[in-house]
Amino acid sequence: MKNKYYKLIFLFALSTAVLSCSNDDDNTPETPKEALTEYKFLRILLSDEKTTEITLVNPVDATASSFNAKFAKSTLYTTESKRYAGIIHRASNTVETFDSGFEGHGDHVDVDGIPKFGTLIGQAPMPTHFKSKSGELMTFNDGDGTLAVAKESEVNTAGSKFKIINAGLLAHHGAMATFSNGSYAITEKDNSVAGTLPEKVKIIDNSGKTLFPATVITKGIHGNASDGTYAVFGSASGVLVVESTGKQKLIAFPADFGTAWFGTILETKAKGKFVGYTAAKGAFLIDVASETIKPILQNTTIMQCKVSFNATKLGILLHNGEFKLYNLTSLQLEKEGKIIAETATDAALKPQVQLTENFAYLTSPTTGELLQLNLSTMTIAKKIKVSNTPYMITILGFENSKGH
Repeated sequence: MKNKYYKLIFLFALSTAVLSCSNDDDNTPETPKEALTEYKFLRILLSDEKTTEITLVNPVDATASSFNAKFAKSTLYTTESKRYAGIIHRASNTVETFDSGFEGHGDHVDVDGIPKFGTLIGQAPMPTHFKSKSGELMTFNDGDGTLAVAKESEVNTAGSKFKIINAGLLAHHGAMATFSNGSYAITEKDNSVAGTLPEKVKIIDNSGKTLFPATVITKGIHGNASDGTYAVFGSASGVLVVESTGKQKLIAFPADFGTAWFGTILETKAKGKFVGYTAAKGAFLIDVASETIKPILQNTTIMQCKVSFNATKLGILLHNGEFKLYNLTSLQLEKEGKIIAETATDAALKPQVQLTENFAYLTSPTTGELLQLNLSTMTIAKKIKVSNTPYMITILGFENSKGH
Protein backbone atom coordinates (compact mmCIF):
# COMPACT_ATOMS: atom_id res chain seq x y z
CA MET A 1 0.00 0.00 0.00
CA LYS A 2 2.87 2.35 0.87
CA ASN A 3 4.41 1.94 -2.61
CA LYS A 4 1.09 2.68 -4.32
CA TYR A 5 0.67 5.76 -2.12
CA TYR A 6 4.12 7.15 -3.01
CA LYS A 7 3.52 6.39 -6.71
CA LEU A 8 0.34 8.47 -6.58
CA ILE A 9 2.20 11.35 -4.90
CA PHE A 10 4.95 11.17 -7.53
CA LEU A 11 2.46 11.18 -10.46
CA PHE A 12 0.60 14.16 -8.96
CA ALA A 13 3.83 16.13 -8.50
CA LEU A 14 4.96 15.29 -12.04
CA SER A 15 1.69 16.39 -13.61
CA THR A 16 1.80 19.64 -11.63
CA ALA A 17 5.34 20.34 -12.84
CA VAL A 18 4.38 19.63 -16.47
CA LEU A 19 1.40 21.98 -16.16
CA SER A 20 3.61 24.65 -14.61
CA CYS A 21 6.15 24.37 -17.42
CA SER A 22 3.35 24.59 -19.96
CA ASN A 23 2.18 27.84 -18.36
CA ASP A 24 5.75 29.17 -18.28
CA ASP A 25 6.00 28.66 -22.04
CA ASP A 26 3.06 31.01 -22.57
CA ASN A 27 4.97 34.31 -22.46
CA THR A 28 2.23 36.43 -23.99
CA PRO A 29 2.21 39.63 -21.91
CA GLU A 30 -1.04 40.93 -20.58
CA THR A 31 -2.16 43.95 -22.60
CA PRO A 32 -2.59 47.02 -20.40
CA LYS A 33 -6.09 48.39 -20.39
CA GLU A 34 -4.90 51.79 -21.61
CA ALA A 35 -3.28 50.16 -24.65
CA LEU A 36 -6.69 48.94 -25.79
CA THR A 37 -8.62 52.15 -25.23
CA GLU A 38 -7.78 55.79 -24.77
CA TYR A 39 -7.42 57.26 -21.29
CA LYS A 40 -10.77 58.06 -19.69
CA PHE A 41 -10.03 61.74 -19.08
CA LEU A 42 -8.76 62.74 -22.53
CA ARG A 43 -10.82 64.69 -25.07
CA ILE A 44 -10.19 65.85 -28.64
CA LEU A 45 -11.34 69.36 -29.56
CA LEU A 46 -11.87 70.35 -33.20
CA SER A 47 -12.86 73.51 -35.05
CA ASP A 48 -14.50 73.75 -38.48
CA GLU A 49 -13.32 75.61 -41.56
CA LYS A 50 -16.69 76.87 -42.78
CA THR A 51 -18.93 77.00 -39.71
CA THR A 52 -18.68 78.09 -36.08
CA GLU A 53 -19.05 74.49 -34.92
CA ILE A 54 -16.65 73.27 -32.24
CA THR A 55 -16.65 69.52 -31.62
CA LEU A 56 -15.54 67.82 -28.41
CA VAL A 57 -14.87 64.10 -28.90
CA ASN A 58 -14.68 61.41 -26.24
CA PRO A 59 -12.46 58.85 -28.02
CA VAL A 60 -13.22 56.08 -25.51
CA ASP A 61 -16.86 55.69 -26.57
CA ALA A 62 -16.53 57.55 -29.90
CA THR A 63 -19.14 60.17 -28.98
CA ALA A 64 -19.08 63.83 -29.98
CA SER A 65 -20.65 66.97 -28.51
CA SER A 66 -21.17 70.13 -30.54
CA PHE A 67 -20.70 73.77 -29.45
CA ASN A 68 -20.70 77.06 -31.33
CA ALA A 69 -17.80 79.48 -31.25
CA LYS A 70 -18.16 83.13 -32.16
CA PHE A 71 -16.51 82.69 -35.55
CA ALA A 72 -15.52 79.94 -38.01
CA LYS A 73 -12.04 78.69 -38.93
CA SER A 74 -10.52 79.09 -35.49
CA THR A 75 -7.10 77.89 -34.35
CA LEU A 76 -7.01 75.76 -31.19
CA TYR A 77 -4.39 75.51 -28.44
CA THR A 78 -4.21 73.63 -25.14
CA THR A 79 -3.21 75.54 -22.01
CA GLU A 80 -0.39 74.57 -19.66
CA SER A 81 -2.74 72.88 -17.15
CA LYS A 82 -4.24 70.78 -20.01
CA ARG A 83 -7.74 71.60 -18.74
CA TYR A 84 -8.49 74.57 -20.99
CA ALA A 85 -8.21 75.55 -24.64
CA GLY A 86 -7.52 78.88 -26.27
CA ILE A 87 -9.65 79.49 -29.37
CA ILE A 88 -8.02 82.07 -31.63
CA HIS A 89 -10.02 84.04 -34.21
CA ARG A 90 -7.18 86.01 -35.81
CA ALA A 91 -9.21 87.65 -38.56
CA SER A 92 -11.95 88.62 -36.11
CA ASN A 93 -9.61 90.04 -33.43
CA THR A 94 -11.02 87.72 -30.76
CA VAL A 95 -9.81 85.02 -28.36
CA GLU A 96 -12.22 82.62 -26.65
CA THR A 97 -11.56 79.99 -24.00
CA PHE A 98 -12.99 76.51 -23.49
CA ASP A 99 -13.17 74.40 -20.31
CA SER A 100 -12.99 70.60 -20.54
CA GLY A 101 -14.30 70.28 -16.96
CA PHE A 102 -11.38 68.04 -15.95
CA GLU A 103 -9.11 69.00 -13.05
CA GLY A 104 -5.85 67.09 -12.69
CA HIS A 105 -4.51 66.13 -9.26
CA GLY A 106 -1.44 64.11 -10.21
CA ASP A 107 -2.54 60.59 -9.33
CA HIS A 108 -6.20 61.16 -10.25
CA VAL A 109 -8.58 63.46 -12.10
CA ASP A 110 -11.69 65.22 -10.80
CA VAL A 111 -14.69 66.14 -12.92
CA ASP A 112 -15.26 69.80 -12.07
CA GLY A 113 -18.32 70.77 -14.10
CA ILE A 114 -19.43 70.15 -17.65
CA PRO A 115 -17.54 71.08 -20.85
CA LYS A 116 -18.33 74.68 -21.78
CA PHE A 117 -16.95 77.94 -23.11
CA GLY A 118 -15.10 80.00 -20.53
CA THR A 119 -16.21 83.52 -19.72
CA LEU A 120 -12.66 84.84 -20.30
CA ILE A 121 -12.53 86.75 -23.60
CA GLY A 122 -9.74 88.59 -25.42
CA GLN A 123 -10.09 91.47 -27.87
CA ALA A 124 -7.00 92.70 -29.74
CA PRO A 125 -5.87 93.36 -33.33
CA MET A 126 -4.98 90.07 -35.04
CA PRO A 127 -4.15 87.74 -32.12
CA THR A 128 -1.90 85.06 -33.58
CA HIS A 129 0.76 83.18 -31.61
CA PHE A 130 -0.63 81.60 -28.43
CA LYS A 131 1.39 80.39 -25.44
CA SER A 132 0.57 79.14 -21.94
CA LYS A 133 3.18 79.08 -19.17
CA SER A 134 3.31 79.75 -15.42
CA GLY A 135 -0.47 79.70 -15.13
CA GLU A 136 -0.90 82.33 -17.84
CA LEU A 137 -2.53 82.46 -21.27
CA MET A 138 -0.90 84.78 -23.77
CA THR A 139 -1.24 85.90 -27.38
CA PHE A 140 0.98 88.05 -29.55
CA ASN A 141 -1.20 90.50 -31.44
CA ASP A 142 0.19 91.03 -34.94
CA GLY A 143 -2.04 94.04 -35.57
CA ASP A 144 -0.34 96.34 -33.07
CA GLY A 145 2.66 94.44 -31.65
CA THR A 146 1.19 94.03 -28.16
CA LEU A 147 0.79 91.05 -25.84
CA ALA A 148 -2.52 89.99 -24.31
CA VAL A 149 -2.19 88.13 -20.99
CA ALA A 150 -4.65 86.44 -18.61
CA LYS A 151 -4.55 83.86 -15.82
CA GLU A 152 -5.85 80.33 -16.28
CA SER A 153 -7.67 80.82 -12.98
CA GLU A 154 -9.74 83.55 -14.68
CA VAL A 155 -11.20 81.35 -17.42
CA ASN A 156 -14.52 80.95 -15.60
CA THR A 157 -14.53 84.32 -13.83
CA ALA A 158 -17.46 86.44 -15.01
CA GLY A 159 -16.36 89.54 -16.89
CA SER A 160 -12.70 88.52 -17.06
CA LYS A 161 -10.64 89.83 -19.98
CA PHE A 162 -7.10 89.62 -21.27
CA LYS A 163 -4.80 92.45 -20.12
CA ILE A 164 -2.79 94.25 -22.78
CA ILE A 165 0.99 94.68 -22.36
CA ASN A 166 2.45 97.35 -24.62
CA ALA A 167 6.22 97.09 -25.07
CA GLY A 168 6.40 99.89 -27.64
CA LEU A 169 6.82 97.58 -30.62
CA LEU A 170 6.02 98.09 -34.28
CA ALA A 171 3.24 95.87 -35.60
CA HIS A 172 4.67 92.64 -37.01
CA HIS A 173 4.14 88.86 -37.23
CA GLY A 174 5.66 88.22 -33.83
CA ALA A 175 6.07 85.70 -31.05
CA MET A 176 6.83 85.58 -27.35
CA ALA A 177 8.02 83.16 -24.67
CA THR A 178 7.72 83.07 -20.88
CA PHE A 179 10.65 82.51 -18.53
CA SER A 180 10.31 80.81 -15.13
CA ASN A 181 11.15 84.09 -13.37
CA GLY A 182 8.08 85.80 -14.87
CA SER A 183 9.78 87.85 -17.56
CA TYR A 184 9.07 87.51 -21.28
CA ALA A 185 11.13 87.19 -24.44
CA ILE A 186 9.39 89.09 -27.21
CA THR A 187 10.24 89.67 -30.87
CA GLU A 188 11.02 93.11 -32.28
CA LYS A 189 10.68 94.57 -35.77
CA ASP A 190 13.31 97.14 -36.82
CA ASN A 191 12.59 97.00 -40.60
CA SER A 192 16.16 95.95 -41.41
CA VAL A 193 14.49 93.11 -43.34
CA ALA A 194 11.52 93.69 -45.64
CA GLY A 195 8.22 92.04 -44.78
CA THR A 196 6.33 91.33 -41.56
CA LEU A 197 8.85 89.04 -39.83
CA PRO A 198 10.83 90.45 -36.86
CA GLU A 199 14.62 90.48 -36.71
CA LYS A 200 15.46 90.38 -33.00
CA VAL A 201 14.27 89.55 -29.47
CA LYS A 202 14.31 91.56 -26.24
CA ILE A 203 13.28 90.72 -22.67
CA ILE A 204 10.51 92.64 -20.91
CA ASP A 205 8.65 92.51 -17.59
CA ASN A 206 4.88 92.26 -17.18
CA SER A 207 4.46 96.01 -17.57
CA GLY A 208 6.23 96.09 -20.94
CA LYS A 209 9.44 97.62 -19.58
CA THR A 210 12.62 96.46 -21.32
CA LEU A 211 14.83 94.46 -18.95
CA PHE A 212 17.46 93.39 -21.51
CA PRO A 213 17.72 94.72 -25.07
CA ALA A 214 18.38 92.51 -28.07
CA THR A 215 22.03 91.64 -28.68
CA VAL A 216 21.63 89.46 -31.80
CA ILE A 217 20.08 90.70 -35.03
CA THR A 218 18.85 88.11 -37.55
CA LYS A 219 17.53 88.11 -41.11
CA GLY A 220 14.03 87.15 -39.95
CA ILE A 221 12.36 85.18 -37.13
CA HIS A 222 9.42 82.76 -37.10
CA GLY A 223 8.47 79.98 -34.68
CA ASN A 224 9.46 79.65 -31.05
CA ALA A 225 9.19 77.55 -27.89
CA SER A 226 10.35 77.79 -24.28
CA ASP A 227 11.03 75.42 -21.40
CA GLY A 228 11.16 78.26 -18.89
CA THR A 229 14.96 78.46 -18.97
CA TYR A 230 15.58 78.85 -22.68
CA ALA A 231 13.47 80.68 -25.25
CA VAL A 232 14.28 79.28 -28.69
CA PHE A 233 13.36 81.03 -31.94
CA GLY A 234 13.65 79.89 -35.54
CA SER A 235 15.53 82.43 -37.64
CA ALA A 236 17.04 82.77 -41.09
CA SER A 237 20.44 83.33 -39.42
CA GLY A 238 20.39 80.22 -37.22
CA VAL A 239 18.54 79.01 -34.13
CA LEU A 240 18.31 81.97 -31.74
CA VAL A 241 18.58 81.00 -28.06
CA VAL A 242 17.61 83.60 -25.46
CA GLU A 243 17.96 83.36 -21.66
CA SER A 244 16.25 85.44 -18.95
CA THR A 245 19.64 86.95 -18.01
CA GLY A 246 19.80 88.65 -21.40
CA LYS A 247 22.31 86.19 -22.83
CA GLN A 248 21.68 85.44 -26.53
CA LYS A 249 23.39 83.17 -29.05
CA LEU A 250 22.87 81.60 -32.48
CA ILE A 251 23.24 77.88 -33.16
CA ALA A 252 24.39 77.36 -36.75
CA PHE A 253 22.37 75.18 -39.12
CA PRO A 254 23.96 72.09 -40.69
CA ALA A 255 26.21 72.97 -43.62
CA ASP A 256 23.82 71.61 -46.26
CA PHE A 257 20.86 73.78 -45.18
CA GLY A 258 21.68 76.57 -47.62
CA THR A 259 18.89 79.14 -47.26
CA ALA A 260 16.57 76.75 -45.38
CA TRP A 261 15.69 77.48 -41.75
CA PHE A 262 13.28 76.33 -39.04
CA GLY A 263 9.96 78.14 -39.16
CA THR A 264 8.54 75.88 -36.45
CA ILE A 265 10.05 75.10 -33.03
CA LEU A 266 8.44 72.51 -30.71
CA GLU A 267 9.05 71.76 -27.04
CA THR A 268 10.02 68.31 -25.77
CA LYS A 269 10.00 66.81 -22.28
CA ALA A 270 13.80 67.07 -22.02
CA LYS A 271 15.20 70.35 -20.69
CA GLY A 272 17.05 72.32 -23.30
CA LYS A 273 15.99 70.09 -26.19
CA PHE A 274 13.60 71.21 -28.91
CA VAL A 275 12.37 70.00 -32.29
CA GLY A 276 12.99 72.24 -35.28
CA TYR A 277 11.01 71.69 -38.46
CA THR A 278 11.25 73.06 -41.98
CA ALA A 279 9.45 71.68 -45.03
CA ALA A 280 12.64 72.29 -47.03
CA LYS A 281 14.72 69.83 -44.98
CA GLY A 282 12.69 67.89 -42.40
CA ALA A 283 12.62 67.50 -38.60
CA PHE A 284 15.69 67.89 -36.35
CA LEU A 285 16.52 67.82 -32.63
CA ILE A 286 18.01 71.03 -31.28
CA ASP A 287 20.21 70.61 -28.19
CA VAL A 288 20.81 74.03 -26.65
CA ALA A 289 23.54 72.88 -24.24
CA SER A 290 25.68 71.12 -26.84
CA GLU A 291 24.69 73.60 -29.57
CA THR A 292 23.93 70.76 -31.97
CA ILE A 293 21.21 70.11 -34.53
CA LYS A 294 20.70 66.39 -35.23
CA PRO A 295 18.42 64.94 -37.93
CA ILE A 296 15.32 63.00 -36.90
CA LEU A 297 13.84 62.68 -40.39
CA GLN A 298 15.33 64.39 -43.43
CA ASN A 299 12.43 64.56 -45.87
CA THR A 300 10.88 67.26 -48.03
CA THR A 301 7.37 65.75 -48.22
CA ILE A 302 6.31 66.20 -44.56
CA MET A 303 2.72 67.37 -44.14
CA GLN A 304 2.47 67.38 -40.32
CA CYS A 305 5.12 67.25 -37.60
CA LYS A 306 3.82 67.09 -34.01
CA VAL A 307 5.21 66.28 -30.56
CA SER A 308 3.05 63.91 -28.49
CA PHE A 309 0.85 65.07 -25.60
CA ASN A 310 3.47 63.86 -23.09
CA ALA A 311 6.27 65.42 -25.21
CA THR A 312 8.30 62.19 -25.51
CA LYS A 313 7.48 61.14 -29.10
CA LEU A 314 7.36 62.82 -32.49
CA GLY A 315 4.70 61.95 -35.04
CA ILE A 316 5.32 62.79 -38.69
CA LEU A 317 2.69 62.48 -41.43
CA LEU A 318 3.90 62.57 -45.04
CA HIS A 319 1.87 63.75 -48.02
CA ASN A 320 1.84 60.19 -49.40
CA GLY A 321 -0.15 59.01 -46.35
CA GLU A 322 2.71 57.39 -44.44
CA PHE A 323 2.99 58.01 -40.69
CA LYS A 324 6.24 57.71 -38.74
CA LEU A 325 6.63 57.64 -34.95
CA TYR A 326 9.98 58.59 -33.39
CA ASN A 327 11.35 58.34 -29.85
CA LEU A 328 12.66 61.79 -28.89
CA THR A 329 15.23 60.37 -26.47
CA SER A 330 16.89 57.90 -28.83
CA LEU A 331 15.74 59.60 -32.08
CA GLN A 332 14.93 56.09 -33.32
CA LEU A 333 12.00 55.24 -35.58
CA GLU A 334 9.58 53.12 -33.52
CA LYS A 335 6.67 52.56 -35.91
CA GLU A 336 5.70 53.41 -39.45
CA GLY A 337 2.97 52.59 -41.93
CA LYS A 338 0.75 53.97 -44.67
CA ILE A 339 -2.42 54.99 -42.86
CA ILE A 340 -4.38 57.28 -45.21
CA ALA A 341 -4.56 58.09 -48.90
CA GLU A 342 -2.18 60.59 -50.45
CA THR A 343 -2.88 64.29 -49.92
CA ALA A 344 -1.99 66.72 -52.71
CA THR A 345 0.60 69.30 -51.71
CA ASP A 346 -1.72 72.03 -52.98
CA ALA A 347 -4.85 70.69 -51.22
CA ALA A 348 -6.93 73.55 -49.83
CA LEU A 349 -7.46 71.77 -46.52
CA LYS A 350 -5.05 69.11 -45.26
CA PRO A 351 -5.36 66.53 -42.44
CA GLN A 352 -4.23 67.78 -39.03
CA VAL A 353 -2.59 65.50 -36.43
CA GLN A 354 -2.20 65.26 -32.65
CA LEU A 355 -0.74 62.37 -30.61
CA THR A 356 -1.37 60.81 -27.22
CA GLU A 357 0.66 58.00 -25.63
CA ASN A 358 -1.13 55.21 -27.48
CA PHE A 359 -2.99 56.85 -30.34
CA ALA A 360 -2.73 59.50 -33.02
CA TYR A 361 -5.75 61.55 -34.09
CA LEU A 362 -6.15 62.84 -37.62
CA THR A 363 -8.78 65.06 -39.16
CA SER A 364 -10.34 63.88 -42.42
CA PRO A 365 -11.49 67.09 -44.14
CA THR A 366 -13.07 65.28 -47.07
CA THR A 367 -15.27 62.96 -44.96
CA GLY A 368 -15.92 65.07 -41.87
CA GLU A 369 -14.38 62.49 -39.55
CA LEU A 370 -11.81 62.19 -36.79
CA LEU A 371 -9.59 59.15 -37.34
CA GLN A 372 -8.06 57.34 -34.35
CA LEU A 373 -4.78 55.60 -35.23
CA ASN A 374 -3.56 52.80 -32.97
CA LEU A 375 0.16 53.47 -32.65
CA SER A 376 0.96 49.85 -31.79
CA THR A 377 -0.62 48.33 -34.87
CA MET A 378 -0.50 51.36 -37.21
CA THR A 379 -4.13 50.78 -38.13
CA ILE A 380 -7.16 53.06 -37.97
CA ALA A 381 -9.06 51.93 -34.87
CA LYS A 382 -12.05 54.29 -35.09
CA LYS A 383 -13.68 56.79 -37.42
CA ILE A 384 -15.75 59.34 -35.52
CA LYS A 385 -18.15 61.73 -37.30
CA VAL A 386 -17.49 65.36 -36.43
CA SER A 387 -18.27 68.57 -38.37
CA ASN A 388 -18.33 68.54 -42.18
CA THR A 389 -15.00 70.32 -42.71
CA PRO A 390 -12.79 69.79 -39.63
CA TYR A 391 -10.09 72.45 -39.57
CA MET A 392 -7.85 72.43 -36.46
CA ILE A 393 -7.43 69.98 -33.59
CA THR A 394 -6.03 69.91 -30.06
CA ILE A 395 -6.07 67.56 -27.05
CA LEU A 396 -7.55 68.42 -23.65
CA GLY A 397 -7.43 66.54 -20.35
CA PHE A 398 -5.07 64.01 -18.87
CA GLU A 399 -3.47 60.68 -19.71
CA ASN A 400 -5.09 59.17 -16.64
CA SER A 401 -8.14 56.96 -16.10
CA LYS A 402 -8.32 57.24 -12.31
CA GLY A 403 -11.14 59.33 -10.87
CA HIS A 404 -11.42 60.76 -7.39
